[in-house]
Amino acid sequence: MTLSSSVSHTPRSTFALRRGFTLLEIMVVLAIIGLLATLAIKNADKILGKSSVTVAQLYVKQTLKVPLTSYRLDMGNYPTTAEGLQALIAAPGDKAGTWKGPYLEDNQIPLDPWKHPYQYRNPGTHNKSGYDLFSFGPDGVESDDDIGNW
Repeated sequence: MTLSSSVSHTPRSTFALRRGFTLLEIMVVLAIIGLLATLAIKNADKILGKSSVTVAQLYVKQTLKVPLTSYRLDMGNYPTTAEGLQALIAAPGDKAGTWKGPYLEDNQIPLDPWKHPYQYRNPGTHNKSGYDLFSFGPDGVESDDDIGNW
């Protein structure tokens, strides 16, 4: 007796012959995907907005700290407000003899994540014994959302 002869042959049900998804099932899946995409798009601004703030915070608190400290070691003090961050890429007129820059790569003053220039003050209004380095934030004007090294 062979194995195949011992298996009984039963007629297949119509359910077993069905080999696909119904239109209703496909529509439900598409609706769920649409809802998930909508939620992702609505929250993308919040996620990306927070990362821009973090980038600006790191830049004013850490990244520009090294070039400004190098400038101070070479020149004896930080650039003045009038000299600004420009002093990190080009020697101020009266200090060309002691200037050992450029202190920034690419000889460019960077822009914040919102494509505005970083702001610099020395002496600072927040850091009385040092400098203020800050971004105006997403609104581009001096306000409560500014991101600074204070």
